[in-house]
Amino acid sequence: MEEDELRLLLVVDRDPAQVRLVSSIAARAGWRTQSVADVGAAITRLARTDDGRVCALLLDSEVAREESCHVIGTIREAAPSLPILFLTQSASPLLAVEAMRAGATDYLMQPIASERLLYALESSTQSDVSRDELAPLAEKIEASLDFDMMIGSAPNFRAALARAAKAARGHGPVIVAGEAGTGKELLARAMRSSSPRAKAPFIVLHTAGMSPGNLESALYGHEKGAFPGAFDRKSGALQDADGGTLLIDDIERLPPALQERLAHTIATGDARPMGASHSFRLDVRVLATAADDPQLLAAQGVIAPALADAFGTATIALPPLRERTGDVAPLTRHFLALIGEQPGLRWLGVTDEALALLEGYQWPGNLRQLQAVLFRAAVFCDRDALTVQDFPQLFDIVGEHAAAPVPVHGGGVTLFGPDGHLRTLEDIEADVIRLAIGHYRGRMSEVARRLGIGRSTLYRKLSDLGIDNAA
Repeated sequence: MEEDELRLLLVVDRDPAQVRLVSSIAARAGWRTQSVADVGAAITRLARTDDGRVCALLLDSEVAREESCHVIGTIREAAPSLPILFLTQSASPLLAVEAMRAGATDYLMQPIASERLLYALESSTQSDVSRDELAPLAEKIEASLDFDMMIGSAPNFRAALARAAKAARGHGPVIVAGEAGTGKELLARAMRSSSPRAKAPFIVLHTAGMSPGNLESALYGHEKGAFPGAFDRKSGALQDADGGTLLIDDIERLPPALQERLAHTIATGDARPMGASHSFRLDVRVLATAADDPQLLAAQGVIAPALADAFGTATIALPPLRERTGDVAPLTRHFLALIGEQPGLRWLGVTDEALALLEGYQWPGNLRQLQAVLFRAAVFCDRDALTVQDFPQLFDIVGEHAAAPVPVHGGGVTLFGPDGHLRTLEDIEADVIRLAIGHYRGRMSEVARRLGIGRSTLYRKLSDLGIDNAA
């Protein structure tokens, strides 16, 4: 398709190494990359089409520094529909809020994880229906590590928690399996916190975006001179976690030879750093996350049979959110409570109609995606509760699977004010439009048709009446 051939990512960054990393990751999904060093050059490049149309822009906060939000706004003015990905080292949720309000489509943190960047690029450039509100954000909201505070009453989810709580008391290796975003790492952390090793070292190894050579060094460490560039001795995650717990995220990403080696270490406790002449003994409990049951992954050739056997039957399977629809409502309220504690945000309720809409979606990104959608909605909401109009693209995806709207009976619009006089026509008109948007679940074409006005007229009225984020 022409769109695929022309996909171009413009990177605004002064760090050549980072530009190379972004380019290599983006190339995996068919993107080509160009880079500029400042915003002025970026604006100039956006105005050109001779070397391809820019389909997305990645802005490093180091380029704009304290003027990041102003810079985002400037780029947004120059290219109103361009997806803008904001890259920063800051974990502050307040910065995420400010960047999004300034016009950023998504918010990424350094170091860049390959999966995260690719998801952001793909989800922000959907051409048929605008789905940018469904893109996951990188905001860091601290999550509970206690089993009792993990939200959900679905039988399959409670069964997984019970199995995890029982396994937490042991010392053997365990794999938590499930789709991306189901909370695998959170559950593994809860297991560690409830284990006899809760006060011992805890190391997490994220395998996404790491090369095979770097993974081996990160896991086992290396001696000085073990390979070109190894100027000093470095301990690995296994050694750093000695006496405690090592969590390997996405263990199937380890290359086959390293999987075999890890299986041997789990079985014997022996580990040998790269370039070392002899091994040493370790006492480490290995927890891991994977996309599916290890035996199934072994049958598919994704995981080495020896590694699958090392974990045995110690697998905790987390169900996807679409299989625990009844948990969407309590999860939504839980996430909104966490979001409301973040700087620059406040606690928000959610209407029954909005919950019905959220429950009707399949959530391919699971809990992570639900939290991201709620975070984005909360950033722009100026009411006390989220309604269906805070999720303007969601109904287009859910379609007729959404629950029927709650019928509105007489008295839905107040005609008289507290003083007994008629309210102004402008105020009544605003209430009617809000009521129509809620009743028709944010389907703006249907709202305009039912009100007997054109869609452009509706949007003009939204602007004139100060009804924000309705489209």
